[in-house]
Amino acid sequence: MFIKRNDNSQNTHSRDMEINFSAIVKEIMEQKKLNQLQLSEILGIRQSQISNWLNGKSLPGYYSIKIICEKLNVSANYLLEIED
Repeated sequence: MFIKRNDNSQNTHSRDMEINFSAIVKEIMEQKKLNQLQLSEILGIRQSQISNWLNGKSLPGYYSIKIICEKLNVSANYLLEIED
C-alpha cells in the first residue's frame, strides 16, 4: 500500500538533490572542458535533457546515471554525493 505524504519534506529533498546534481554535472563539464552539445553527444542523449539537468528541471534516471558514470569515468557515489 502506498501512503502519500502531506508534507513538503520529500519535495524539498528532491529540489536539493536537483541543485546538487546540477552543480556536480557542471563541475564535471568544466573539468573535462565540455559544453552541453559535446556532453549530449558523448552520452547519446538530447541536449535539452542536459539543459534540464543543469537548470534543475529534472533528474536523470538509472540508465542515464549509469551512462554518465561509464562515459565520463566518474563513480555513482560521486555523482549522487554518497559517502563511502
